[in-house]
Amino acid sequence: MISKTILVADDDAGIRTVVTQALNRAGYDVRATGNAATLWQWVNNGEGDLVITDVVMPDENGLDLVPRILKVRPKLRVVVMSAQNTLLTAVKATERGAFEYLPKPFDINELVNVVRRGLEIPAESGQARAESSEEALPLIGRSPAMQDIYRTLARLMGTDLTVTITGESGTGKELVARALHDYGKRKSGPFVALNMAAIPRELIESELFGHEKGAFTGAASRAAGRFELAAGGTLFLDEIGDMPLEAQTRLLRVLQEGEFSTVGGRTTIQSDVRIVAATHRDLKQLIRRGQFREDLYFRLNVVPLRLPPLRERTEDIPELVRAFLTQAVELGLPWKIIDTDAMTRLKAHTWPGNVRELENMIQRLAALYSHEVITADDIDRELGEVSTTSTHPDSKGLADTVEERLATYFSAHGGELPSAGLYDRIIKEVERPLITLTLQATRGNQIKAAEVLGVNRNTLRKKIRDLDIPVIRGGK
Repeated sequence: MISKTILVADDDAGIRTVVTQALNRAGYDVRATGNAATLWQWVNNGEGDLVITDVVMPDENGLDLVPRILKVRPKLRVVVMSAQNTLLTAVKATERGAFEYLPKPFDINELVNVVRRGLEIPAESGQARAESSEEALPLIGRSPAMQDIYRTLARLMGTDLTVTITGESGTGKELVARALHDYGKRKSGPFVALNMAAIPRELIESELFGHEKGAFTGAASRAAGRFELAAGGTLFLDEIGDMPLEAQTRLLRVLQEGEFSTVGGRTTIQSDVRIVAATHRDLKQLIRRGQFREDLYFRLNVVPLRLPPLRERTEDIPELVRAFLTQAVELGLPWKIIDTDAMTRLKAHTWPGNVRELENMIQRLAALYSHEVITADDIDRELGEVSTTSTHPDSKGLADTVEERLATYFSAHGGELPSAGLYDRIIKEVERPLITLTLQATRGNQIKAAEVLGVNRNTLRKKIRDLDIPVIRGGK
């Protein structure tokens, strides 16, 4: 069998050596160079069966070289590798026709596998796509977890595949949905979002599909739904796990048939949207409980995309902090400097509210603190991190205290079972002070309080209303 030849261009001699040795061991011949001009000469002469090129080289940007290569040899596979490992780099590499994008540092075994796939999978002509504009990056972070997200997004940009984004609250699910739209084939169309948890259940079908005049009480005129408003673009269905079953049935029909009708209407309307769904809930668990349709799950979950919580990518915190500080300045707030110890505190925090919690804190630091340099004491003050257990040897945990109070309650009834409804009464007694103290700690900020408690903001608002908890003014 004739050995395949791989052309490698990278200005780092060490990387050229490592890549050459690995590919030689895998049975490939390698020609390596430190500049784009030599690579272009080889390609133009018809040499090589696959190209591996760095982005930053002394004489030309590797991304600019990709469409030139594909123009003269459209079936030649090009693998782009770069230390500039951002979403925009991954998207540009894909848009310009690269077969694969690998962020540095890369796993050498993964590189060999990419080369093998590139040589085995039949190539298609016309791979180059329109270039993207230099826009502000919607996603920030260079951690391995984010690199996986970038590469997946880059592969999805040119498709209309339905995507379901999962992840905890505050991880940036809507940012990912917007990135899919803004860099994708439907970017010239509208991006329309609908949060299922924020709409009364009885109005969700009308919000999705629109309604005719007189379809229900209060329907004084015809109104277009989100499917109509998003025609030609992307419809982002946030918190899809909160969609009622009857609306799930109608959504399933749209996904299956590609058409829908308004509430109270008889004429069918063709659906022309890309669906991106998101949830922080476990849809499989909801299916087992009978709260989510399994057939709808499979229709939505064509491409699953999990966003990691911030605690799984703490190495991204410094870059996120810099971005949020810059945003604060753009909002008219003074520039702040986070000292080394303060940054260490930020990286050690568990961030239950994820990136959104970090962003809120940085904005708060910029707005409320008069000194320029933010210290570890400032961070501790904002986080309010105190030990949840006393060091006193006689101290009891919360469970012990509750058990004693319940024992006293039962004793007061002479050992007889109290009247029905004890569970709800006890839960309310715990919930009210818990929510009240959390609101006090967050200065009335209900968004922050919901993140700390780990509940949906609408759920928190309902609890505040049902438990008659005083609202602290000035919060959100």
